[in-house]
Amino acid sequence: MQHKPLNILLRLRRSPLVFPLAALAALALILISEVAYWHSTSSMGQLGTMAIARNQLASVSQRVVDAESGQRGYLLTGRREYLEPYRDAFDDIDAALKWLTVYYAHDPQEAQAMKTLKTLVQRKLSELEATMRLYDEGRTEAWRSVLLTDIGKEQMDEIRRVSEQLVASETRKVAAGRRDVFNTLLLNRIGVAAMSAISLLALGMYLRQTAALDAHRREREQAIEAERDRLEREVERRTAQLTELAQHLQTAREDERSRLARELHDELGALLTAAKLDAARIKSRLKSSSPEAIERLTHLNGILNDGIALKRRIIEDLRPSSLSNLGLLAALDIQAREFAQRSGIAVDCRCEPVALTPAAELTVYRIVQEAFTNIAKHARAKQVEVTLAQHDSTAEISVCDDGAGFDPSVRRASTHGLLGMRYRVEAEGGRFRLESAPGRGTRVSATLPACAAESEASVAA
Repeated sequence: MQHKPLNILLRLRRSPLVFPLAALAALALILISEVAYWHSTSSMGQLGTMAIARNQLASVSQRVVDAESGQRGYLLTGRREYLEPYRDAFDDIDAALKWLTVYYAHDPQEAQAMKTLKTLVQRKLSELEATMRLYDEGRTEAWRSVLLTDIGKEQMDEIRRVSEQLVASETRKVAAGRRDVFNTLLLNRIGVAAMSAISLLALGMYLRQTAALDAHRREREQAIEAERDRLEREVERRTAQLTELAQHLQTAREDERSRLARELHDELGALLTAAKLDAARIKSRLKSSSPEAIERLTHLNGILNDGIALKRRIIEDLRPSSLSNLGLLAALDIQAREFAQRSGIAVDCRCEPVALTPAAELTVYRIVQEAFTNIAKHARAKQVEVTLAQHDSTAEISVCDDGAGFDPSVRRASTHGLLGMRYRVEAEGGRFRLESAPGRGTRVSATLPACAAESEASVAA
């Protein structure tokens, strides 16, 4: 019985039909691979058309915004040069809508959505044109009333919604097409051709060198082991690179936030302040001659104050000035009080002085900020406790809430903030921990290495 497989192999090796059959099988596999390849190239052409459709959808939304901006510029300044981009936007929108109408004609559902988008865009353009006509006729109160209503905003929101629906549909089709293309190309052309060549080579080697099979197997095992060792080293190297890249991206993100905060503070702050001063001058000159105008200016002044407050809050979120000016403890206390005021959730902030580097202090601040964001969105908590303390050579920050909690073992789509916390802490050489259970709240904590020099100085003091 042991010699039966060997006898079959010997008989197969001596058969004159082995190589013709193997060659025909290889040719058939290669033919299938080529047919699949040409089918995939056709699919890629369709992907190009889908990309054009997405660009056309984006162009429609952008050109509607351009038309509205040109209209607003003309209404506010009266300068005719604002009408050129306004008219150009009309032509571009018309061309894009025609292309998209033809493109979506074959799908009833998408054709209906496209019809809705076209109707909304035409209504928006008609509203813009009507406002311009009222302005040219000198009917100031009429065009201002139209401009100050929420109709334009509602129309733009609906246009964006329908456009995003169509873009999402295109994205799904592109993803499906790409999967189909890559699966077909890789599995049929490369895989089948490679396996055919390897099978032919293996068959020829087996028929010609049956006696060397064991030695060849040992060589392959050694090669696999060597490749496994190489891949392990490569994984370690790539892991180190990804860690370094994550740290670089965090640094670049904070730098970009600082730059954006400076620009908002300098440019937007100057604009809002100038607008507020101009409103005050106009109000002082009007005095009691126009009560309605005085009321409007008072309302405008309130809006400007709200805008300045919003600007300050955005700048503080982008670049915590309290952290650099007042220190970590004061910054955390301010952050906790502002979060309590916005959310109505009671916050107990128990923070002690710690010795951390500026980068680690920023990490602590961002951890608390992200934790507050998650609590406000998902936790439905009533009480939050923030603690910061130093233990020998480490400092620990902890944010605990009594909210709904969740199961950390279940992977969710909205965990990017937690991953960002973990990478940020690990980049500083610390450890990140997440403890939660359904109905038992959530505890986010991180342990960071304390600054040695400052720690010894604080202990000596």
